[in-house]
Amino acid sequence: MAESNLDLFIRVAEKASASVLQDCDTVFAATYISEHLTGTLLLPHSPSLQRLGIQDTLAQAGVNLVTGDVRQQAAAAGGGLTGANFGIADTGTIVLESTDEATRLASTLPEQHFVLLDPGKILVDGIAAVAPLRALHQRDARNFIAYITGPSRTADIERVLTIGVHGPKQLHILLLPGISDDPLEN
Repeated sequence: MAESNLDLFIRVAEKASASVLQDCDTVFAATYISEHLTGTLLLPHSPSLQRLGIQDTLAQAGVNLVTGDVRQQAAAAGGGLTGANFGIADTGTIVLESTDEATRLASTLPEQHFVLLDPGKILVDGIAAVAPLRALHQRDARNFIAYITGPSRTADIERVLTIGVHGPKQLHILLLPGISDDPLEN
């Protein structure tokens, strides 16, 4: 029997050192984030996360949020929370339209990146991602698209693999059904 997109995504993302949690809801996600976060959490604007009401749920869980001027507090933040446009199963990759500076900062600067992804937006491979990527570029020809596979890693320092030099040391992917089925929305 063929492996489902979801099962393949989880297996490959975990192999790339991401933590993946299934069947989450907003309360579980907020609790998980509060238990794993050290410091403040950058929370850039995201239509799907706003619709979830995650800001209020995180505040109720005791998370210290940075929502306004993210740039001023990004360097000291312990984590960032973003949505995702979609995932790619065969590489365990999160695809995130990150033209907004606050989204880029939240996904690249803190030591931990938390991602809320609707499992219905996991595509089988890069070929299946062509149509939504084309639509993103047609909507705005000058945008940033981030492909995130596991925590940041580099081997350009004496050819030794190092985690977290140029980005987050930890990637936490929380799968929340029903967030959004629109791959143009993160």
